[in-house]
Amino acid sequence: MTSKAQLRKAVLSLPGVEEGAHFGMLAFKVRGKGFASLTNDDFVQLAMTKELADEALALFPAAERVTRSGKSIGIRVPLAAVNGKDLNSLVEKSWSSKAPAALAKARLAARADSANGGAHTLPGSIGKPATQALLAAGVTTLDEVIHWTECELLALHGVGPKAIRVLRESLSEQGMTLKVG
Repeated sequence: MTSKAQLRKAVLSLPGVEEGAHFGMLAFKVRGKGFASLTNDDFVQLAMTKELADEALALFPAAERVTRSGKSIGIRVPLAAVNGKDLNSLVEKSWSSKAPAALAKARLAARADSANGGAHTLPGSIGKPATQALLAAGVTTLDEVIHWTECELLALHGVGPKAIRVLRESLSEQGMTLKVG
């Protein structure tokens, strides 16, 4: 069983995501395209291709297909019917179906590099969870960190105050700072 806070954390850990509301529901967009929302009765609605929706429907008996004009546009599943790991996977699939191709490709490449112990120049002292979160967001160098605000970094699952402090110190040593915003 997952919570609204876990949904928000999973969604906001993905690059390019904006939080807002849609017809009174908590809703999330990637570069202006809606991909996830939470209904007032705690159903997570996720946009995805028919093929991905078919897979999800087979795995989650409580899930329902969402259609518009007779066309499959995704699924909806009770938040309480899915565990955190499965929710993360569903959210990522939904995000990938709406994210710009270049952004999705960069995230996939960063995840592959991370899984293969890929090279990065992030300070090791930020910790493994923060490193994995940054790599998953496509951030592999301090030069890329400067394009993020502290709030955006803290929204990534795994990045905490210690990681922010270490990143600030490392950036300062190179005459750089985090983005203001």
